[in-house]
Amino acid sequence: MGHRLREFVTHFNEERPHQAKGNVLLPEAAADEPRILTFPTGTVKCKERLGGLLKHYHRAAA
Repeated sequence: MGHRLREFVTHFNEERPHQAKGNVLLPEAAADEPRILTFPTGTVKCKERLGGLLKHYHRAAA
């Protein structure tokens, strides 16, 4: 599998929220316990793939 395809598959399966799963990431959607939403704190970080074509924003650990 080429680099671009690997990067997209990783982004699609691990970083992109899925509407069919309640707008959560697939690893979180597979968890047995319900998600408890808390007010977000911390700095927002951006992880870019493929030269900025794919972007994933997340909060830095507090």
